[in-house]
Amino acid sequence: MSHTPLTSVQKTQLTKLEKRLRHNVGQAIAEYNMIEDGDKIMVCLSGGKDSYALLSILMKLKKSAPINFELIAVNLDQKQPGFPEHILPQYLENLGIEYYVIEENTYAIVKDKIPEGKTTCSLCSRLRRAVLYKTAKNLGATKIALGHHRDDMIETLMLNMFYGGKMKAMPAKLMSDNGEHIVIRPLAFCKESELIQYSELKQFPIIPCNLCGSQPNLQRQNIKRMLHEWHEQSPGRIESMFTAMRNIVPSHLCDSKLFDFKSIDSSSGVINGGDLVFDESEVEINFEDKNNHVNELNIIEVK
Repeated sequence: MSHTPLTSVQKTQLTKLEKRLRHNVGQAIAEYNMIEDGDKIMVCLSGGKDSYALLSILMKLKKSAPINFELIAVNLDQKQPGFPEHILPQYLENLGIEYYVIEENTYAIVKDKIPEGKTTCSLCSRLRRAVLYKTAKNLGATKIALGHHRDDMIETLMLNMFYGGKMKAMPAKLMSDNGEHIVIRPLAFCKESELIQYSELKQFPIIPCNLCGSQPNLQRQNIKRMLHEWHEQSPGRIESMFTAMRNIVPSHLCDSKLFDFKSIDSSSGVINGGDLVFDESEVEINFEDKNNHVNELNIIEVK
């Protein structure tokens, strides 16, 4: 697998970017206790930029980690027409990592069950999950690592708010829906724009998805475009949204299952600052804090 030699400028960019991504992945792993001593982690590879980056960063962290853990790469070959079966095995052979390619014709099932013109994501995702969970059990994996990043999590939040009526996103760590596996998302703090740049510099052999990735008018794509426009108009808005996902104030929402609104009375006192939603000075302080926070992150990343 031939690579175009990087220029000295590109090598410097790659070094800085890799350091930043390793810092973000390490922070996510530590904050959510994603990886523990003795873990056997099944890294799910799709052939896209995110899963390639996930495996690359985890392999680098493994070398310097104070704990011992195993990495196993797994790809699900869904038998999509034109899928280049040789690319991933060749790439993984060169890496020298243990890997498995699981062949399941989920593509035929999806095409049979979903009418022409309808989105295939839901069924495809369920079938893929079932196969990966079974594989993890057979391999004795203690964790399943997925390549979803910060932007995926924000997009999922918006999708659930706009179309599902729930304030719900992708968690960084969760129990699988069959109750048997811990699923982790080590790229939770990583920006998609940086993963794109990393993929280009690393020259990963990207395999396009001919099933879900090529469908027009997906709601997720619409959300992605909207968030991109917001970012262009107001840089820092995406960072602020993700910060908000990590700073939930149940007393200032409306879910009575998360906060006991009924028990509030004249003796309760001020709760979480009271009602300051339209206080201009509060808004200014929040933006100032946000900018300071972003600057602090930039300082950390540049070091």
